[in-house]
Amino acid sequence: QKDAFRRDPEAEGVRHLSYLQTRRGTRLLTSGWWGAARKINYTGDWLMGLSWCALCGTHSIVPYFYAIYFAILLVHRSIRDDHMCQAKYGEDWNEYKRIVPSRFVPGITWL
Repeated sequence: QKDAFRRDPEAEGVRHLSYLQTRRGTRLLTSGWWGAARKINYTGDWLMGLSWCALCGTHSIVPYFYAIYFAILLVHRSIRDDHMCQAKYGEDWNEYKRIVPSRFVPGITWL
């Protein structure tokens, strides 16, 4: 969605999406997948990694080290991204976070 919107915001598959027009001249999606959570793609990546670990069963925690490591990495990366976006968009980023309060999981704002 985000890639298609960037390429052509008037394309049939994405023209219905709402967005926040920034002072920089760019648009931040406020509907669709990126309206559900700001880092929804990270959630999908982590769930995919967890499912690979789950294939090994539950007899050992060792296969789950990957999912644990990946969760830590993604949380840290999202915090860095948030700081960079704050510097890049300023007050527009605060407004975007008000419109899209969830970081990873739709409806959960504390994570």
